[in-house]
Amino acid sequence: MKRIMNAHRFPSWSEEIMSKKTLVILAHPNFAESQINAAWRSRLEEAPGSVTIRNIYELYPDWNIDVAAEQALLESHERIFLQFPLYWYSTPPLLKKWLDDVLAYGWAYGPGGNRLAHKEIGLVVSTGSPEGAYQTDGRVGHTLVELLRPLEQTARFVGARYLPLFALQGANHVIPADQLSRSANDYIEHIRAPHDQGEAPVGHQHRRMESLSM
Repeated sequence: MKRIMNAHRFPSWSEEIMSKKTLVILAHPNFAESQINAAWRSRLEEAPGSVTIRNIYELYPDWNIDVAAEQALLESHERIFLQFPLYWYSTPPLLKKWLDDVLAYGWAYGPGGNRLAHKEIGLVVSTGSPEGAYQTDGRVGHTLVELLRPLEQTARFVGARYLPLFALQGANHVIPADQLSRSANDYIEHIRAPHDQGEAPVGHQHRRMESLSM
């Protein structure tokens, strides 16, 4: 008997959107214990279309980043997503080093540094605390969009179009399987969506987020 696998349903985007080469830079220092990022990666691997996943903590355990290889991948893809858990209100340290090393002078900025111009860059982020903590009147005192503003500015500085933020919050608690599955499906929709070509003003980026009701 032929075994039939359960298929996830994805939107029928246009061929132009589906053919956009998408690169996901995944940075999780403790991926083996991840629930959100592991679910996202698993669904990415099942998704139709062209998606390249680079788990940099697996690729570079010695932190010796192959800059030429990473730059070549960035040049050959149209959409780039940085996927990571929030660490001290910023990126995990290896992702910061990746940005410092790969987005080099003369390549990403400065004279002749236009390799990322007109590409699309977005963030896919998980947080330990729920969304309510990331409000001006919450425990953190700032929204997630505000905390990630340096990465938004980095994308703009290299001439890329900054895409809306995608996030799932509340990873400090066990997330129900149905919510993880829904978030993973939404993630695929997000990276494939024909986002508005107009660039939102700074401070007015729309975000697609889920949070746990604890």
